[in-house]
Amino acid sequence: MSFIRILLTSLLILNGPGDDLQEKPDFIPPVKIPMALSANFGELRIDHFHAGIDIKTQGVTGKEVVAAATGHVYRISVTPNGFGKALYLRHSSGYSTVYAHLDRFPADIEEYVTKSQYEKKSFAVSLFPPADMFRFSQGEVIAWSGNSGGSSGPHLHYEIRKSDTEEPVNPLLFNFGPADDIRPVIERLVIYPADSRTQINGRNSKLRIQVSGGNGNYVIPSENEIRISGPAGFGFKSYDLLNDNYNRCAVYSVEMKVDSVTRFRYRMDKFAFSESRYINSHVDYEAYMKEKVYYERTFVLPGNRLPAYHDVINRGIFNFSDSRNHKVEIILEDAHGNRSTLRFNVISEPPSSVEYRSRINDGIPMVYNRSNRFRADNITLTIPSGALYDTLYFRYGKEAGTPQMYSDLHLVHDIYTPLHKAYTISIKPNSIPEGLAPKMLIVQKGENQSLISAGGKWTEDFLTAEVQSFGAFYIGIDTVPPAINANGLSDGADLSGRKDMRVRITDDLSGIKGYTPEIDGKWALFEYDQKNNVLIYRFDPEYITSNSNHTLTLKVTDNRDNESVFRSSFYW
Repeated sequence: MSFIRILLTSLLILNGPGDDLQEKPDFIPPVKIPMALSANFGELRIDHFHAGIDIKTQGVTGKEVVAAATGHVYRISVTPNGFGKALYLRHSSGYSTVYAHLDRFPADIEEYVTKSQYEKKSFAVSLFPPADMFRFSQGEVIAWSGNSGGSSGPHLHYEIRKSDTEEPVNPLLFNFGPADDIRPVIERLVIYPADSRTQINGRNSKLRIQVSGGNGNYVIPSENEIRISGPAGFGFKSYDLLNDNYNRCAVYSVEMKVDSVTRFRYRMDKFAFSESRYINSHVDYEAYMKEKVYYERTFVLPGNRLPAYHDVINRGIFNFSDSRNHKVEIILEDAHGNRSTLRFNVISEPPSSVEYRSRINDGIPMVYNRSNRFRADNITLTIPSGALYDTLYFRYGKEAGTPQMYSDLHLVHDIYTPLHKAYTISIKPNSIPEGLAPKMLIVQKGENQSLISAGGKWTEDFLTAEVQSFGAFYIGIDTVPPAINANGLSDGADLSGRKDMRVRITDDLSGIKGYTPEIDGKWALFEYDQKNNVLIYRFDPEYITSNSNHTLTLKVTDNRDNESVFRSSFYW
């Protein structure tokens, strides 16, 4: 079994992400502790595929992170969100590796980063050191694991990329990682009508069926007869496990056959970051938005250009109209070659006698591969070509705004239709308070009455913004400055013996635009932990005199240029 796995992995490397290389790179695990994953490559996320693997660090920060191969640091990134603190190494093999959500770097890199932050007067930096500045041998410690940036818990996010294109490739196709002899689990089948005349068990709506079976073999319970008339596509809900690991991961490959003929194949070897948002058409976006459940399609929407699809016939849609029984198979594999198959039969029925339902009343048709424009009283939308995944029957409505709104509430289609690109929305306010035009912005009402700022710039009498989802929009106003909470830091506080001080900053609508911290009139390095809304200053005698009185001044600005200022003296 071990030999078969190694052979399979080698073949995948030669015919997948490494097809342009003569030799497969030799990478080792990037941690010294036993490998355990909380997420794998290609895992399903709204708006993006997961571009690496998430390695557990035993629930703590500070685990040693090592170079997976000999190479040099070509980029260092520090951000308040996203990857947080991250290192990028380039290797002679033609691949690069990425190590993200780190806690800290080695002393020489820390010194280089801190110096750059003070020079740029910015916590967030993206640095590109010379190739000979920071070199590491395979297995040498390059950092310590953390929970920085957008991380939701201590772990190491690890990527392997092709150096020439920066495309992430599947790390599990290389000869390292946790053991895996567990077959994927299939939970449900979904059948989708591909036409307004398609009938699935007598209805023109999608059908979900709970499957039965296990250990790689799944079927439809016998009481669930499937009858289809017209073109239809299939989908499924599944997950994969690795040995000694309870986290549910995504499957690596999918194949759909009808009567033993492959009509759809998907394999998650690699993708470009510009392609990652196609996930919103790979999955049933509506089902996720309503139920927070991922169903993957075995058919391709017309506007989906994800290159992970192969051997696709008629976009994976099959026309059931010949009065025959058809055998359907959905075959799932993980990156270690463990396979599961769902088998079921479909009774194909002749074209339905149900009267054709015209979609004229469904809305305004917007074709997916061309630019579309909509205009109504006090609102204009421009949806660029390639933003839609399929022809859309667009709906619009409006409601009178509340006293806190400066326009009607514009109901732009619905939140269940995904978009690949941003579109332009322009709204004209009903009134503009004198002198407050710069404080006005477009606001989207989110789930549970949450408010999301879209910002906006004035174009004549309209506020215009770029947004990436449909929903309910209105014009609001933000005149409230950010809130600064000193976390008990009183004027004249004695902080001697303390390693750091922390200040909490929040904003109620437009969001934090920036902050300027100074100690004794000089810019000071405050780290921004954005997910917790906290600024952290770590005392360093090189930049602040110890055993002395000091003055802190902190200015925080939001995206409508409302400003708050906090001043306090302290002893350290």
